[in-house]
Amino acid sequence: MPKMQSFSVFSVQLYLLLSLMLGVLEVSLSQEGFCTAPSILKTDSNALPLYWKVTNPTLSPSHLQDLPGFTRSVYKRDHALITPESQVFSPLPAWTNTLGAYLITPAMGSHFVMYLAKMQENSKSGLPLSDAERFIFVLHGTAVLIDASGYTHNLNVDSYAYLPPNSTHHLNCEATATLVVFERRYSYLENYSTGLIVGTTDKQPLLETPGEVFELRKLLPTSLPYDFNIHIMDFQPGEFLNVKEVHYNQHGLLLLEGQGIYRLGDSWYPVQAGDAIWMAPFVPQWYAALGKSRTRYLLYKDVNRNPM
Repeated sequence: MPKMQSFSVFSVQLYLLLSLMLGVLEVSLSQEGFCTAPSILKTDSNALPLYWKVTNPTLSPSHLQDLPGFTRSVYKRDHALITPESQVFSPLPAWTNTLGAYLITPAMGSHFVMYLAKMQENSKSGLPLSDAERFIFVLHGTAVLIDASGYTHNLNVDSYAYLPPNSTHHLNCEATATLVVFERRYSYLENYSTGLIVGTTDKQPLLETPGEVFELRKLLPTSLPYDFNIHIMDFQPGEFLNVKEVHYNQHGLLLLEGQGIYRLGDSWYPVQAGDAIWMAPFVPQWYAALGKSRTRYLLYKDVNRNPM
């Protein structure tokens, strides 16, 4: 009899456990779908400013909040993924009332720097180092560029400026603005020089991309004087790079919108708006866009110089 009673109790417990599991599964299916992690994209993106996710990133997805010390950031010999929760801001040298976070520097192996600059009220930029050229892209707010001739240019979100090496200039910001900035030592060619460029992404034409599906805009001239370019690349959900690229050019990338999967070397990384990537020469690279909205990223690429 004791054995029969024990078996009966076990049966009741098993029945209750199965009932509970079925109830949880039913709720899960009715509310979020089978085996679905909580969404990290619950905000209506159409009601938010352009590139809002870059300056307001998802620092800790809801299903990872109980993992102290968690980060998606990775640094390896030939690539790095720097995600927003790892960015460290401090006063930016030579700038006033501005905090900066260096995302890519020669300490990694790059020959350029890429950093975020958060300009506060009544802030002003400093000059880059001697012989360094500078590219500025506005992610948030408005900054006023005063060029070497004393002319002023209002730089709003999605606008940019290229400053030749050793050109006198500064940026003023009365309120707040967030910029992504690229700088590198200019690689001089005899009888060639670059000039000031100010523009906006939407004014640049879409270019042909034979064999590819993404949309491409180039923000700088492709002519010989320029030793790097900045590309804006758009992918619709489900689109991906056809070519699995391996080349001598270095890349610095900032994901402006969307989410997807980036292959770097033998690793595959989930990425989203606000993430920065460095790609060394010859690292295998590939991207696929996921989610329900387009991916847009800004990409640095060195060009027009012999790798010798």
